[in-house]
Amino acid sequence: MKQIPLNSYFPSMSPISLGCMGLGGSWGTAPFESKHVTQAHTAVDAALDCGINSFDHADIYTMGKAEQVFGEVLKARPELRENILLQSKCGIVFEDEKGPKRFDFSKHYILKSVDGILNRLNTEYIDIFLLHRPDPLMQADEVAEAFSILKASGKVKQFGVSNQNSHQMKLLQSALDMPLVANQIELNLTHLDFLEDVVLANHPQAKDLSFPSGTMEYCQLNNVQVQAWGSLCQGTLSGKSLTNQPHHIQQTADLVSKLAADYQTSAEAILLAFLMRHPAKIQPIIGTTNPLRIQACSQASQFELTREHWYSLFVTARGCELP
Repeated sequence: MKQIPLNSYFPSMSPISLGCMGLGGSWGTAPFESKHVTQAHTAVDAALDCGINSFDHADIYTMGKAEQVFGEVLKARPELRENILLQSKCGIVFEDEKGPKRFDFSKHYILKSVDGILNRLNTEYIDIFLLHRPDPLMQADEVAEAFSILKASGKVKQFGVSNQNSHQMKLLQSALDMPLVANQIELNLTHLDFLEDVVLANHPQAKDLSFPSGTMEYCQLNNVQVQAWGSLCQGTLSGKSLTNQPHHIQQTADLVSKLAADYQTSAEAILLAFLMRHPAKIQPIIGTTNPLRIQACSQASQFELTREHWYSLFVTARGCELP
């Protein structure tokens, strides 16, 4: 199957997506409050004001409350729905009376989960639906049946995965009559194995890498949009205290700050620009609800790092020169 880039399906999709895991209050059983709905309105407005129109969810975020408060935003302002792109995920089941924490890609679970997502988000369709964590018991044909039902019903427009390697994507794609359009994985300046996989080819240190080799290349070859979760390094390189951090992390934070001054932008933008400079055209998922930080992140779309500055960040962050 010839696959086309995700932005061909959604030409208006912003190069940065707002991750909504921080919405809805706590991860406990307490219900959300009006202040959490206000927070969602504020975050959505901040994103849209900066040109960010893509919003990333998962059914488990704050135990479903992240989707619920976002649904309250759409209930109050239904005109927003046609101007934004909504993405959500399913597949993680928390420990309950039936068993331990587990993953579930069964047809029944996928279909039930999407109905729950649509209900919580107060929408009739999801633009992109991802499978959250690889399920060792996945039956590719069964997933394909679920996807076909969701596509035919209009409940989901496009499909993808999260945290999967190239072999897992190949297996699933072999059963599908529609393309996998996205793969969301952890990529950032402190998780560099996706780059080490390239530069350590034919090098003995490659055996220590945790990133599945060939995943980035598979995505590029098949027009699978790579999305980066954890893209801001949880603030480690953009203002968080560096006490007890390794020397190379402190040096990297200093370099990020220097480059932010050189480019007249924010530290957050430098972190995202590092990812966006990659040939895979990585789409960062930013997990902040702070309006000022959302605005700082949006600046990454306004410039491109030079090759020299990109490599300076890479080499400093890895803590030693390239082989």
